Amino acid sequence: MLRHALIALSHSETMRRMTSDFPPARRMARRFVAGEKREDALTVIQQLNAMGALVTLDYLGEHVTDKSLARTSAREYEAVLGEIAARGLKSGVSLKLSAMGLHIDEAFCYQNVRKVVAVAAQKERFVRIDIEESALVDITIEIYRRLREEFDNVGMALQAYLHRTRDDLQSLIDDGVADIRLVKGAYDEPPEIAWQDRKKIQQEMIALAKMMLSPDARAKGARMALGSHDDMIYNEVIACANEQGVDPQHWEIQFLYGIRRDELKRLLSDGIRMRVYVPYGGSWYPYFMRRLAERPANLLFFLRAAAGK
Repeated sequence: MLRHALIALSHSETMRRMTSDFPPARRMARRFVAGEKREDALTVIQQLNAMGALVTLDYLGEHVTDKSLARTSAREYEAVLGEIAARGLKSGVSLKLSAMGLHIDEAFCYQNVRKVVAVAAQKERFVRIDIEESALVDITIEIYRRLREEFDNVGMALQAYLHRTRDDLQSLIDDGVADIRLVKGAYDEPPEIAWQDRKKIQQEMIALAKMMLSPDARAKGARMALGSHDDMIYNEVIACANEQGVDPQHWEIQFLYGIRRDELKRLLSDGIRMRVYVPYGGSWYPYFMRRLAERPANLLFFLRAAAGK
């Protein structure tokens, strides 16, 4: 119930205004968000690279309904890709289609995203298309497939809790375009289309990862990024990759910025290829609320900070 309530609040404009102006919330958000400015994010990338971690940078924003805001997001991505390349940082970018104008016009959104992917290709950087609520999955896959006809420096994410994901993944593998970040899923979806049980979602994550690591999938060019902080999941996937003799450089585990920092260091010391998803920007509220919804400990930490304890 608490998770559902927090996810619902992530869409509230009133709560966004109240939380954005609340100093404890802004301080707590900095645990999960690099900062509001580009330079904040670039500094964090440099720090993570120095630890041995790769980065995916996300300029926060979603559900944009103003073309000027969508264009601003695209220009920010183009600018930060230039900075990343100029500084020699080991980072790509991740973006949401709804921030690039998907709710305004699909053709407009595609052109925005294509510009970013083209700039990234020139800079030899990678673009990950994030996955959003279930209503946007079909169009996300459609736009991704279209981009893959022209570019190979682009991938997408899929959510393990959706019933449809096994079929979606198999189709992408069969067509040789499965460069996929597997995630649990952070949106509030009904049981008719999404698994609700934590153990079942763990099983799905592991099964999907094993699909990606299979010899047949790898022969078709499949590349996997496992977006999970659950050691039960990634320990089994690491064991599978070792049994299959998968080159450690051909797959990776991805953590979110600010979560399980000590474990990140441990996995790096074990020679695991690690990437950290680093968000930045002023539109941090929805992302922050989803992080609170994922773990009660995050919410407790926030409430203590709000109480000054």
